[in-house]
Amino acid sequence: MAGAAVERRLADIERRCRSGLDADALGTEALGRLRRVVPTEAALFATVDPVTLLFTSATAEDPLGPATALFLDNEFGRADVNKFAGLARAKDPVGSLDRATRGNRADSARYREIMAPLGLGDELRAALVTGHRCWGVLCLHREASSAGFTGEEIALVRRVAPVLAAGLRAAVTAAPSSLDSPAAAGPDGVGLILLDSALRTVSMSPEAEQWLADFPDGDRQDAGLLPVSVLAAASGPVPSTVRVRGRSGRWLALHTSRVGPQIGVVVEPARPAELGAVLLSAHGLTDAQTRVAALVIRGYSTRQVVDELHISANTVQEHLTGVFDKFGVRSRRELVAAMLADLSGFAQG
Repeated sequence: MAGAAVERRLADIERRCRSGLDADALGTEALGRLRRVVPTEAALFATVDPVTLLFTSATAEDPLGPATALFLDNEFGRADVNKFAGLARAKDPVGSLDRATRGNRADSARYREIMAPLGLGDELRAALVTGHRCWGVLCLHREASSAGFTGEEIALVRRVAPVLAAGLRAAVTAAPSSLDSPAAAGPDGVGLILLDSALRTVSMSPEAEQWLADFPDGDRQDAGLLPVSVLAAASGPVPSTVRVRGRSGRWLALHTSRVGPQIGVVVEPARPAELGAVLLSAHGLTDAQTRVAALVIRGYSTRQVVDELHISANTVQEHLTGVFDKFGVRSRRELVAAMLADLSGFAQG
């Protein structure tokens, strides 16, 4: 494709990322436009909790959907190349299977056990990172008979990834336009889901079923299956907490724990303290700035922050100055007020 046409396609993707679409619509539209410049046979687009990097919603095209549990087991329980968590921390958050294995795809357990049986070949993965945090992931697949992704195609995805990340961050953290949907009221009490070691549902409380009705539309891969966020939470480290933005705008929290040989997943409205980390991430704070800001918001003095984090007072002030700049405030009091205002909006969601 000619260079001018490619640039028009990329500019179109950027416009859509800035148009206020929700995460599901953004993924659908971005994928449709991206594959016009990077031909793809199947794709996955997912949002992640920026703190734990566990999936909070996902849309997977056939033949990927039915293999969701296998991909999650590989992602969170097996050693392999181009893991999303690794890409999110890497200097380059985009990588292809062929390049990672130097053309020997069979070196990847994901390829041998999942992709090859599905008739898939090369895979191009991207962690969607902006402001030092990952807000989603993208995975493009070619058929086994097709050529692998070229250097030019990888470079195009590398250009698009931060734009998509910024769009996702805005979509996930934006205040809801309305809470009038039937799901907005929510059930009374917390929900409980029990899963066996193969992530099959052993039991589910009525409250859990009602909470799950508010999960993102793109979260269920097929009728009767659990949302991807539940499967991802149970596949990841246990115990863990995953924050999910519901269709009503409400924030929900998934808490996992071991219950004998089974895994318990508690579903309930997220508490302000659980949303604080997401909110700080939404403002683009670095990890160091987040650690300092979290303590300052809790009322820690500079000396207490120094003792807690084992850094100098000058370093604390340097990080705090950066936090003030990103929040647009000039003092600790204004920072706390800004956080409380934002948390109030999140809680109302």
